[in-house]
Amino acid sequence: MTKEMIDAFATLEKEKGIKQDVIVEAIKAALVAAYKKNYNQAQNVEVVFDEKKGNFKVNAIKTVVDEVQDNRLEVSLKDALEINKAYEVGDEIRFEVTPKDFGRIAAQTAKQVIMQRLREAERNHIYDEYSQYEDEIITGTVERQDNRFVYVKIGNVEAVMPHNDQLPGETYNPQDKIRVLVTRVGSDTKGAQITVSRTAPDLVKRLFEQEVPEVYDGTVEIVSIAREAGDRTKIAVKTNDPDIDPVGTLVGPKGSRVQNIVNELGGENIDVVKYEDDPTDFIANALNPAEVIAVQFDEEDEAKNALVIVPDYQLSLAIGKKGQNVRLAARLTGYKIDIKPESQVEFVEESNETTDDQEDTATSDTEVEDIETSSDETVNNEE
Repeated sequence: MTKEMIDAFATLEKEKGIKQDVIVEAIKAALVAAYKKNYNQAQNVEVVFDEKKGNFKVNAIKTVVDEVQDNRLEVSLKDALEINKAYEVGDEIRFEVTPKDFGRIAAQTAKQVIMQRLREAERNHIYDEYSQYEDEIITGTVERQDNRFVYVKIGNVEAVMPHNDQLPGETYNPQDKIRVLVTRVGSDTKGAQITVSRTAPDLVKRLFEQEVPEVYDGTVEIVSIAREAGDRTKIAVKTNDPDIDPVGTLVGPKGSRVQNIVNELGGENIDVVKYEDDPTDFIANALNPAEVIAVQFDEEDEAKNALVIVPDYQLSLAIGKKGQNVRLAARLTGYKIDIKPESQVEFVEESNETTDDQEDTATSDTEVEDIETSSDETVNNEE
C-alpha cells in the first residue's frame, strides 16, 4: 500500500462522505477473507493497517496453552516464554504471517469485498443524511427522464420520481429546478434510493407552510387535504384565534399567497375552506362553491353517509365536472356524500302536505256532520 491509497481514502471521504475508518475496516475484512481463501488457512487471523506507511499486514492469533492440540490456533507456554517471560496460559500472541506473494488473486478477491463494503457504507451514509428530509420539501435539479422515472439530483445523490408522482402535463427538462416532496428514503441490495413526488397531498401542505407564516407557526392549522394532482385541490383549515380568518390567511391579500402555490403547481386550482366541528357545516363548506340548503344524516348509520340538498340550478356545480367537486369534498370530510336537487325533496314534502290537508278536510267534514246531528237531536228533544 502506498501514499496513493492514503490519498484515495481522503478523496472517498470528501466526495462520498465515507470516513477513512470505514474504508480501512472494509479492506481489513476483505484481506482476511482473501488470505483464508487463497492460502487455505482456517486459523484465527487479523489484518493490521499501518497509517504512517500505508501498509497492511496479516497476523495469526494464537492462544497460549500447556499442551498444543492445534498449532494453527495454539502455542505452548514454553515457546511463549521464549518470546516474552510475562506470557501466561490463556494469553494471545500475534505472529505476522503476511505472505510475500500475497498478490493478484488475493487482491482481486479483496477488491470485490471492498467494493461491496463501500457500497454498503455509501448506502448507509445516504440513508442517514436524507432520512431526516422524509416528508419534507427539497429543491432538486432534473438530470434526465425515461419511461419509468424522472431522475432528480439532490445534493450529491440521485432521487427518482415515478410516473404516478409526476404532475400530469408537466414537462421536465434537464437542469430544471423543481421543488419535490421526499416520500421515501430506503435502501436495498442495489443501494440507497430516494423517492420524490410532485403529486402527494403533503406537497401542498408543505408549500403553504413555506408561504404562510401562520401555518408554519401553527396559528392556522391545515386539518385535511384532498387532491387530484394537476387539476384541483381542496384544503380545510381552522384556527383557535377568533381574531384570525383562517381561509383569508391562506388566500392572502388579493389571493397572492394561494396564487404563488397555484403557479408552483402549474395552475392547479386550490379551494381553501373553513373546517367546522359540526359535520353539517363542514360538508357544506367542503362543497364550495356550490350553495347547500341542508345536510341530513341517518343517526343509525355508522358508515358516515350524508344526504346533501342543493338548489336545482346548483346541482351540476355541487357535483362538479365528472363528479370531481363532490368526490374531493367526500375525501376532505371523510363522509360519503349523496347530492339531491331541491325539487325532488320538495315533491316528497308536497305529497305529505297533500295527505295532511286531506286528513284535515276529512276531520272538518266529520266535525260538521257531528254538529248537524247534534242539532237535529236537540230539535227532536224540544218537540
